[in-house]
Amino acid sequence: MSVALEEATPAARLQDDARLAAATRRRQQRERWMTHLWLLLGVLIFAFPIWITLVGSTHDTATIGRGDVPLLPGSHGLENYTAAFQTGGSGRYRSSPAGLMLWNSAVMAMCIAVGKIAISLLSAYAVVFFSFPGRMLAFWTIFITLMLPVEVRIIPTYQVIVALDLFNSFAGLTIPLIASATATLLFRQFFLTIPDEYVEAAKIDGAGPLRFFRDILLPLSVTNIAALFVILFIYGWNQYLWPLLIVNDRSMETIVVGLAKMIGSGDTQNEWNVIMATAVLALLPPVLVVLVMQRWFVKGLTETEK
Repeated sequence: MSVALEEATPAARLQDDARLAAATRRRQQRERWMTHLWLLLGVLIFAFPIWITLVGSTHDTATIGRGDVPLLPGSHGLENYTAAFQTGGSGRYRSSPAGLMLWNSAVMAMCIAVGKIAISLLSAYAVVFFSFPGRMLAFWTIFITLMLPVEVRIIPTYQVIVALDLFNSFAGLTIPLIASATATLLFRQFFLTIPDEYVEAAKIDGAGPLRFFRDILLPLSVTNIAALFVILFIYGWNQYLWPLLIVNDRSMETIVVGLAKMIGSGDTQNEWNVIMATAVLALLPPVLVVLVMQRWFVKGLTETEK
């Protein structure tokens, strides 16, 4: 009998292990389902307003004016987007054509992103790879400007732009927003991780500072540049206060300012279908930039070793 018990004990142990493994698999499967359920719920919460805007842009003014926004697209999408893109609507709070505003916003966002990256690369390069008196003082001076965004120094900045006769110009829109202490800090931290052997090898090879910057630092910084470009492009695209203050020429309106002007006081005379169509058009360039540069954006944020 003892032999039989000894033989039964391993079999019982195997059954217990199998039951435990099955219970573990069921628990892991439930956790995966719950995770996906919460993710789906989050997507629905964030995507539902966008869907309502997209659907509303395909219905007529009367339907939107009644507050009756269906959940399915209508048949007036082409005329609404044509009105938004070419004329900016015909209501009381009419703005510039969306096509012109999209162009102005794209130029401003592109200049801000490229300018911030170029200046930050050069300033971080100088702080890390050159020894000169006051090097760290220069870096901390740049870093302190994080506490002085444009909104804080908007009056003196406005006075400088007016004194330089840059009112109603792309230079006035972009130059005050180009400097970026955040990008300088990020590039500095990345440059500090570059081995000293690279610098020594470049010196042995006879490479000067500009060649070292162009042939070694820039290729190593591609993913960081791409990630920062996405962030800075969206930052420039979403600017509202500075373009509203520095531009009063309708031909220089950006899409964010134009949308605010189209809404006006929010009364019933607004062409909400055209406003929603303009809002959808305003979403497209940032979304396109994120989709095109998604792979580099993720690598730039997650990659720590070069």
